[in-house]
Amino acid sequence: MEGKHSSPHRFELRKKIRELTRSILEDLFNSRSPTIYIDQFSTYCTESTGECYCSSDLPNGKEILTLQRESHVRRLDVLLRVLLIVQQLLKENKHGSKRDIYYMHPSVFKEQSIVDRAINDICILLQCSRHNLNVGRGYPDVPTRRFLRLLVEKLRLPVYCLVDCDPYGIDILTTFRFGSMQMAYDAKSLRLPEIRWLGAFPSDSEKYQLPQQCLLPLTAEDKQRVGGMLRRCYMEREVPDWRSELQLLLDRGVKFEIEALSAHSLSFLSDYYLPSKIRNGGYI
Repeated sequence: MEGKHSSPHRFELRKKIRELTRSILEDLFNSRSPTIYIDQFSTYCTESTGECYCSSDLPNGKEILTLQRESHVRRLDVLLRVLLIVQQLLKENKHGSKRDIYYMHPSVFKEQSIVDRAINDICILLQCSRHNLNVGRGYPDVPTRRFLRLLVEKLRLPVYCLVDCDPYGIDILTTFRFGSMQMAYDAKSLRLPEIRWLGAFPSDSEKYQLPQQCLLPLTAEDKQRVGGMLRRCYMEREVPDWRSELQLLLDRGVKFEIEALSAHSLSFLSDYYLPSKIRNGGYI
């Protein structure tokens, strides 16, 4: 769940979580199978006349989850695990992405979609909204690159880049620094030679002892992309340290996302990783 809640709102959500977990514990204590009712929604409904009308804000039935059904046991297990993480975030007044939550128990959750569904269930149960704050647009667009260039030229601000430790993330980094291959004619006005690579580095997986389940094997397409980047002349001439990390990525044959650092704790990235990198010059 992302975004910050006001104190009263956080208090109310934590109260609802306590009430929900208390009811489950009471059922178990009294040898009853806990039953959870989740409202179901759809973006539209159809009348008997065949007419469609919008009713996305109104439930159209309930889904009943119970331990008596084997197919529901795992879903309830995931829901309670995610609920515990949400409670921790509310208590500490912190935020985390859905991907952060996934990396808290990747071996249990197995897939991101499992976490997504649990978050949806929790939002319905607690009658709250899930706010998604999307910052950045994947590959760097021209307005973003021009804006960063303006900040550097006018305000002399340092620029650091934090990307996933995979070929696509490193390609984003090189586009910011050296310009787009497709827009080479405009590279002079868009490139950021001042930018520094803050992470995540291939060498970070050992340095920060990331769990094995957080590391993903490089695909054939990944390896082909890395090979292409290694052949770019600027890698050897201007950023040999980048090239060394890129070669290490290929040699090890595994990649990982920034959120994998959340395997240590939800605040590891903001409280330790980034401050220590900047403070100790852990960028290249």
